[in-house]
Amino acid sequence: MAEKKLLLGDEAIALGAIHAGISGVYAYPGTPSTEITEFIQNNPLAKERKLHSTWCTNEKTAMEAALGMSYAGKRALVCMKHVGMNVAADAFVNSAITGVNGGLVVLAADDPSMHSSQNEQDSRHYAIAAKLPMLEPADASESLSFTKLAYDISEKYDTPVFVKMCTRVAHSQSIIETSDRVETSKTYEKDGAKYIMMPGNAKRRHPIVEARTAALTEYAETAPFNRIEDGSDHSIGIITSSTSYQYAKEVCGDKYPVLKLGMINPLPVKKIQDFAKSVDKVIVIEELDGIIETHCRNIGVEVTGKELFSCIDELSQNIVAEKLGFTPDCGKKLDESIPARPPVMCAGCPHRGLFYTLKKNKLTVFGDIGCYTLGAVPPLAAIDTTICMGASVSGIHGFNKANEGKSDGKTVAVIGDSTFMHSGVTGLINIAYNESNSTVIILDNSITGMTGHQQNPTTGFNLKGDPCTKIDLETLCRSVGIKRVRVVDPYNLKECDDAVKEELAADEPSVIISRRPCALLKYVKHNGPITANADKCIGCKSCMKIGCPAISIVDGKVKIDATLCTGCGVCSQLCKFGALPNGKES
Repeated sequence: MAEKKLLLGDEAIALGAIHAGISGVYAYPGTPSTEITEFIQNNPLAKERKLHSTWCTNEKTAMEAALGMSYAGKRALVCMKHVGMNVAADAFVNSAITGVNGGLVVLAADDPSMHSSQNEQDSRHYAIAAKLPMLEPADASESLSFTKLAYDISEKYDTPVFVKMCTRVAHSQSIIETSDRVETSKTYEKDGAKYIMMPGNAKRRHPIVEARTAALTEYAETAPFNRIEDGSDHSIGIITSSTSYQYAKEVCGDKYPVLKLGMINPLPVKKIQDFAKSVDKVIVIEELDGIIETHCRNIGVEVTGKELFSCIDELSQNIVAEKLGFTPDCGKKLDESIPARPPVMCAGCPHRGLFYTLKKNKLTVFGDIGCYTLGAVPPLAAIDTTICMGASVSGIHGFNKANEGKSDGKTVAVIGDSTFMHSGVTGLINIAYNESNSTVIILDNSITGMTGHQQNPTTGFNLKGDPCTKIDLETLCRSVGIKRVRVVDPYNLKECDDAVKEELAADEPSVIISRRPCALLKYVKHNGPITANADKCIGCKSCMKIGCPAISIVDGKVKIDATLCTGCGVCSQLCKFGALPNGKES
């Protein structure tokens, strides 16, 4: 029985996949896509149908697992954020050649304005490069309906279907209407010519891909998700998609005709040409790159696009209004500026003591992707590079080799436990194999912290919270050829300092595992908050060097916010005057 619900775009994607009859979802957590997998895991219908919900080691393994389920004849979903597409790309692009058996949807969530990302790449390029169909919903309702339709398209055209989200659609709510779950299944039949991507087979499959693209282009002309909404003033016609459609409608209402595109690849030809003929001027409103704009020009339609709307950052109602000649009226500006509040590591974060040690020793630090990237923020300012998942481990090898031993003993790589499993292991193997005199520090906080506490192969629990095989980091590191492996407590500054100095002095590869659970984990017991002794404080501000949000200086004296302090004791080790006595177990 149908009912109405208020859901996030991510949640609607998940529900659409459940209703479409998926047998499994495979993902690596990444904002703004994480909630999709978590919703499926916690959904009663998904539990009743015993759907497989899995956190995979990385996006490539997730993509390949989903492909395997599809080949077996079951519908599958694979989810990631936009940069995860870079990791999954090998399998993703090749899946266009093999096609599918059971329906397969690949979900990528873009992050314009880089709210939680190292870049703002446009995933539409991947759809074009792979020659795969892409759908782009504009709200939660479309997220649900497009996902369900994507599985039908997938099986009808023998292709994975790419669904693209962006942060605003993923994390905004709208009303959706539920439906009954469709049960679907196909049988697996051996077909080497289809599934074995040897050159001879792939060459014969390529014309099939091109024919499929032509068929999908024809379908795009009449597909219900590419629709024209008429307006009263035909001096301007707007072509748009996704959240940009919402901005345009909020600003313009029904004044101008709008061609709202839900299928972004392949794009229609005649529909766009006919729309352009019905208006005096065409304006394309799209975030990031000019994908629609370029297509329009390629088919002989003159448009205005990136001359008005930047390829950098998100759009907004105010930006659209300003560029179209309307008076912006969305939101209010404050009379005075608000002081900047840069993100910092949480009070009691186990990474803080380790980064303080690295900063004190004036080391060059190759950083990686995770909460610990905040080690780059003052006052710690301990990280020199951050590129992508796993790059710290691979990068330090090249850095040290380039300097012919001059950086040995002065350079370390840091990487989290989840990120190490994602793509750091291969870099460590490279270090061991090439006998690189490099020290790698694994920041093991017993969870995937940055995306909201998801399990990973080192925690001993799966997505469901059930006990599972726990990968032992020490054993793993030794098994790939690292002889020097040691564990330290990052709350103990002397222990960290001694370990760093000793391993950097060693003339061989080494690994330091900085192990302490994330302070925000529910099972973690904290010491009582530290009570500052103002009489002993001389105002030297040594305690401020670690950048703990629980510590402040008021009237020249240290003050501890008891509501934030976890009693970790790192600040106590910095105070030589006894102004910060360590807390006791509560």
